[in-house]
Amino acid sequence: MVDDEPKKSKPSVRKRAEAIKNFRCKNLIAVIEDPNDIKNIGTVIRNVNALGVEKVYVVDPRNTLPDDWQEMRGRPSLFNTSVSAVKWTFVRRFDSTEACLSYLESKGFASVVTSPHVKGKTSIFLHEGDYTRHTKLAVWFGNESRGISPLAVERSEMCVAIPMFGMIESLNLGTSSGIVLYEIARQRREYQSKYRYRKHKGERATPLPTVMAPEGVAPEDAGQ
Repeated sequence: MVDDEPKKSKPSVRKRAEAIKNFRCKNLIAVIEDPNDIKNIGTVIRNVNALGVEKVYVVDPRNTLPDDWQEMRGRPSLFNTSVSAVKWTFVRRFDSTEACLSYLESKGFASVVTSPHVKGKTSIFLHEGDYTRHTKLAVWFGNESRGISPLAVERSEMCVAIPMFGMIESLNLGTSSGIVLYEIARQRREYQSKYRYRKHKGERATPLPTVMAPEGVAPEDAGQ
């Protein structure tokens, strides 16, 4: 996919917004903890939007971002690096890890952190996890050089790692967030296609689709 996507008319934007509504993963938030580079924030926002994750929270102790989302949407540094995804994705900043965790916990969110094995903490590889156990889930990604903070690890349900098979045993923030969020969103999208959350819990009479058909292709033919 090229970075410069064609501009859509208002009717086509509304049509697209309606089409993707059932594919968004409700109550799934990606948290970026103290990122060094605003370009990486833009990349994660782009991943979040493309993969149907609901929101992005940024722990930003250096005040890199404005508090107001509307102002954030107009920042060229974020608009360009996210390929305009910040325009369509809700982003909220927090002054500290403690503030973000406290807010998430007050709303009933469980957290998982992306980190290698931590002694005394449940640690799994990405493909081993069941990410549908919690109705509300926040997935944390750490600082590019220091990784995730001890406080975020302590307050999380578990540590999740991507299996590595090469001489280099690390990935950049954009790549790792894309891999992790793809798997977690895939599981949760399959779950919410079959079951309802919130007030109307239970199995759906007719499952929702889990894959969007390309434009011009009927939904029933998309998987063929």
